Amino acid sequence: MKKSLRRIADALERMSPAPADVPDLDAADAFVWATGPDRLDPVARVSRVDIALLVGVDRSRDTLLANTRQFARGHPANNVLLWGARGMGKSSLVKAAHAEALREAPGLKLIELHREDLPSIGRLLTVLRGSDLRFILFCDDLSFDKDDSHYKSLKAVLDGGIEGRPENVVLYATSNRRHLMPQDMIDNERQRGVNPTEAVEEKVSLSDRFGLWLGFHACNQDNFLAMIRGYCDAYGIAISDEELRAEAIEWSQTRGGRSGRVAWQYVTDLAGRRGVALTAGR
Repeated sequence: MKKSLRRIADALERMSPAPADVPDLDAADAFVWATGPDRLDPVARVSRVDIALLVGVDRSRDTLLANTRQFARGHPANNVLLWGARGMGKSSLVKAAHAEALREAPGLKLIELHREDLPSIGRLLTVLRGSDLRFILFCDDLSFDKDDSHYKSLKAVLDGGIEGRPENVVLYATSNRRHLMPQDMIDNERQRGVNPTEAVEEKVSLSDRFGLWLGFHACNQDNFLAMIRGYCDAYGIAISDEELRAEAIEWSQTRGGRSGRVAWQYVTDLAGRRGVALTAGR
């Protein structure tokens, strides 16, 4: 009997996640959280653009930058949800705001957290809680589908639980969905169940836990062309306004829309044709 219990105990120990090693948080300004075993992998060079190149998102840029600087200085700050049209610079803005605030507060760290690792977020916070540094947890392209219970792990961290969120941690998340759930899923909840209102509240309450909602919308043609001109000037790509306008409009039409991502893809193609390296700031 004792041998059987010992074998069961050994098996459970092997199945449980290994405790995270104390990370060297001075190794980099940015990290990626990974599990199996738990660890913070340093990122030597963050892929980002200069904040001045993000065109058409002035209000969101200023609000996020103010919140980030506030947090970096040791003051209270809100969790932020950046939601809206795809390809309009949501994740680029998070990384750019971190870079700007980092110039003023070298102790500000950016940690990328993948959606599938959300159940481990409590263990990550245990690692970060006792540090004198300050951390932005960054979850890109966050959304949840039917029967996805990962959002419950995040709800407790954002605004609940006995310990609550450490004062040296904020969460920045990007999503194409304002409420992080598909609209048809929310509508279905309204049409079924004993109390559909309570079911809907359960699904959308996660987004309510973000103190700041920053919306991103499809850009107009002027902003689209301004994005491209900004990139060309920053990377030293010589092209006249007339040629840029004609090529860029044709490019957007072949892609079926305009966005910051489409603008960058055109600039990549243009730089390749002109033999210009895209190395500055990216």
